[in-house]
Amino acid sequence: MTAEYAIAQEPIAAATPTGAAANGYFFDPFATVLSQYANSPIITTLVDCFAQWLDPASRFDDFYELLWNIDTAQGFGLDVWGRILGVNRVLQVPLGAYLGFESDAQAQPFGFGIFYSGSRATNNVALTDQAYRTLLLAKAALNITNASIPATNAILLSVFGDGYVRDNLDMTLTYAFSETLTPLQTAIVYQSGVLPKPCGVAFTVEQP
Repeated sequence: MTAEYAIAQEPIAAATPTGAAANGYFFDPFATVLSQYANSPIITTLVDCFAQWLDPASRFDDFYELLWNIDTAQGFGLDVWGRILGVNRVLQVPLGAYLGFESDAQAQPFGFGIFYSGSRATNNVALTDQAYRTLLLAKAALNITNASIPATNAILLSVFGDGYVRDNLDMTLTYAFSETLTPLQTAIVYQSGVLPKPCGVAFTVEQP
């Protein structure tokens, strides 16, 4: 039995190219060849050519960089992370007030209103990859946070670069910001679900 086993295994060792690892294969393709085909020139040539043309090493690198690693993931990869963490890339951002004349009660003066660029079909806004990544990391932090004030402040700083939380000692808390939030930032506060809100506690937003 030992001799037969040795004979059966010897052709595999002999047929395996010595340069397989040197050629940069992600794995040894000849490990998939059954012993009875190890000396077949057609089979071994097919396997060798297949490994050279379809080496999956680069695809594994792309998979890791573009999807698995949240720090470098892009597009679809971040959308997958969003489904895992429960964070939507698309937020509803209210339309801002536009510049206008005094006769229009909803119009705003310079310094407050924006130029009208045509009506939008929807208020939905898709976050850029960088903004979405920041939101995802904040939600990941929320999943493991103890919801303490220092931990909440850290999340606020990571998302907005500003702000702190204040316990009002009446079962409510306040997110205080030193600068006025943009419509998108306001949507993040109220819609994204990445800010810690202890159970049964209401919150308000304080801004200039």
